[in-house]
Amino acid sequence: MGLRSGVAIDLGTVNTLVYVTGRGIVIDEPTAIGIDRRTGTVAAAGLAADALTGKETLDVEVLHPLRDGVIADLEATVAMLQAFLVRARVRRGVGRVPCVICLPGEATEVERQSVAAAGEALRPRFSIQLVDEPVAAAAGAGFDLEAGTGSFIVDIGGGTTETAVLAGSHVVRARSLRVGGNAMDEAIARAVRQEHELLLGRDAARGLKTTLGIGESAAISHMEIVGIDARRRTPRVARVSTELVAAAVEPMVRAIIGSVTELLADIPPNLAEDVFRGKIRLAGGGAMLPGLAYQIEAAADIAAVVVEDPLRCVIRGAAQILEHGTLLPGSGLSGLGTA
Repeated sequence: MGLRSGVAIDLGTVNTLVYVTGRGIVIDEPTAIGIDRRTGTVAAAGLAADALTGKETLDVEVLHPLRDGVIADLEATVAMLQAFLVRARVRRGVGRVPCVICLPGEATEVERQSVAAAGEALRPRFSIQLVDEPVAAAAGAGFDLEAGTGSFIVDIGGGTTETAVLAGSHVVRARSLRVGGNAMDEAIARAVRQEHELLLGRDAARGLKTTLGIGESAAISHMEIVGIDARRRTPRVARVSTELVAAAVEPMVRAIIGSVTELLADIPPNLAEDVFRGKIRLAGGGAMLPGLAYQIEAAADIAAVVVEDPLRCVIRGAAQILEHGTLLPGSGLSGLGTA
């Protein structure tokens, strides 16, 4: 007889990932939903909805229901998650289905209740457990949460950057910045408009960020990109330099590095050796910004490494927490709902 499914969800500003017990990651798609303007029903979710972003179709309104790592549109979030879970084919059983959902460590009580409400509104019924993203990221990065070992995690998502020092599964020090990959993309688009009088879409700005990166460590010095001429309103090509991209994202990079050095200056002495030997580990899509790990390492004077498959680090950790059951009280995991 098959076991009842359990579900882990990394509900991100840019992408949402869904893990199902025994099957692995079954959904890894943009956090987006398309609503039919005439009927108000769901027309598309995930990749299909995101593909229409910025294209101003007459029949479908595209919504991105999370902003800066938290739920901005609860109804749209529930509809999107329901569409994902229907596709995930979660098996029903006796009682509620266990479900782990990750959220920023410094999320407010209102934000946490919004996430819980989204989970409670789903079908089949779920028993929701909220896990702080740094805890899940530490597990996904390979740290043993049960051993009490110190770890240093920087999780750079689309809307937030979570910087945390942990002792096992317990958060010791943490900072949450409402700065992430989206802010970098917007800054790059503004810089290109000012320098080249070219209007860029989100994907084009993101491509410049991940290809050119920051500083001399970038593999190439320029990249050609297609956008809309700000004056003529027609498509054209511009050659964008690494220096322009680096200057655009510098305020965000400086803020991230500042959060790292601030936490390092405040860690308990008993965790110093663990953090030094375990290295600063970077997760999330922003971790792949070329040159970022080098700059963090130079500022912190501690080795900084990008974890394997950083985009899936948090969901890997959430899946481990789901499979191994509830952690100790105060570990960054809270239960909501009962079986």
